[in-house]
Amino acid sequence: MPARQRLQAAQPRLTVTDVSEAEVAAVLQHGELTLEGRLVPASNASFYGEVTLDGVALPCVYKPVRGERPLWDFPHGTLAGREVAAYAVAQLAGWLVVPPTVLGDGPFGPGMLQQWIEGGPEEGSGERPDEGTIEGTATVLVDLVGRRDIPAGWLHVLDAVDAYDDLVSLVHADDPTLRSMAVFDAAVNNADRKGGHVLVGRGGAVRGCDHGVTFHIEDKLRSVLWGWAGRPLVDADREALTRLACALRQTATEVRLGELLRSDEVVQLRRRVDRLLRTGRHPRPSPGWPAIPWPAF
Repeated sequence: MPARQRLQAAQPRLTVTDVSEAEVAAVLQHGELTLEGRLVPASNASFYGEVTLDGVALPCVYKPVRGERPLWDFPHGTLAGREVAAYAVAQLAGWLVVPPTVLGDGPFGPGMLQQWIEGGPEEGSGERPDEGTIEGTATVLVDLVGRRDIPAGWLHVLDAVDAYDDLVSLVHADDPTLRSMAVFDAAVNNADRKGGHVLVGRGGAVRGCDHGVTFHIEDKLRSVLWGWAGRPLVDADREALTRLACALRQTATEVRLGELLRSDEVVQLRRRVDRLLRTGRHPRPSPGWPAIPWPAF
């Protein structure tokens, strides 16, 4: 009998709702990985699977280093480490915006393992923001709507023409966790915050995924979350940035991030955090870099 089936027969299985985030990370780090299929739309080799440990079974994403597609502006073989560093930074700040993410091993060698977030309809699917809920929570937080047909409580990002030559507007919800995600993106210099990288879990928790192109020393922030650009930071995010700034000056943090990033990238991370605290505002798009990732979803 395969090891996975032996475990199922030996004891009842727990789900992610039964364990803490720290326990989720421990299962990802030390559990047995079984792949169930490849995520074909992903630009880098990505696999959906399940990791099990001591009766806990969790769905996960596995991205092996050997499956990374070379990028002109990011060193090859570093995307998995950047994903783990992004989770570490979110944890240091106290932002619950990234699923538990670890470096682990799998059938195709070392790579990134991240908790899979079960959710509702995909963003950009054409479903209106006020439709489709999970336990009363909207499942779509970033969307395209008719030109200036902005739902109540949502923020406008830009106007455009879609593939059918219809006039549309890119909008997102004025959600507190989404706002923290925008600050987190500015801190880690996220070059790829697509609408499809914003996930809403079955309990309504908002998480972001795909943080492989982060921490560059040059300003490369590209995002669909520009609705707060130029606005003052809220107190909760200022406090999170202050915690992060203090943690980044501790030796243990420097050593940990130094295992995942280059030293100059860690230095620039500290500078970005200090700049956010100094200005006290959400950044505006850089004039020398595209503000929106392509595609946006």
